[in-house]
Amino acid sequence: MKRVAILISGGGSNMVALVESMTGDHPARAVLVLSNDPAAGGLARARDLGVAAAAVDHRPFGADRAAFEAELLKPVLAAAPDILCLAGFMRVLTPAFVERFRGRMLNIHPSLLPKYPGLHTHARALAAGDAEAGCTVHEVTPDLDAGPILGQARVPVLPGDTEATLAARVLAKEHRLYPAVLRRFAAGDRALVFL
Repeated sequence: MKRVAILISGGGSNMVALVESMTGDHPARAVLVLSNDPAAGGLARARDLGVAAAAVDHRPFGADRAAFEAELLKPVLAAAPDILCLAGFMRVLTPAFVERFRGRMLNIHPSLLPKYPGLHTHARALAAGDAEAGCTVHEVTPDLDAGPILGQARVPVLPGDTEATLAARVLAKEHRLYPAVLRRFAAGDRALVFL
């Protein structure tokens, strides 16, 4: 049984989808939900789901990312995860942190990578006049949103869509795609998942 730590920054809806999927014959179980914000709503949600939760506030560290990550690493290593899932974790991790978990860290991004890495993905898709949008699960590498793609889900961009309406449809797909990719990944299967 693989051990999974999930890193979040906010409410954790993708985290909830992941935790709720790891039941029955699933090859993994969540052992920790960790946030960079002690007030993150997802921490209470994780505890309600029976998963240990902790926070390491990034703010006291200012621009010293290495010092923040040294503290972040403590609960991660104590939980001894086989896999780390970033699920709305809004901090860019240093290459040193990423390399430590190379091949074992996943992220979900709200665009059809390689299109629109970084922020404001829905606004960028709308501004470009794209006919479709979606989400991507990928392995985390030191280059932002550039790791090997493990799965994608697509949604149409509808006439009259706003950032909010498009984001809501993409998020519903995220809640299906991320658990599907994690199940395969935890079983050692890196075949692409398309929804």
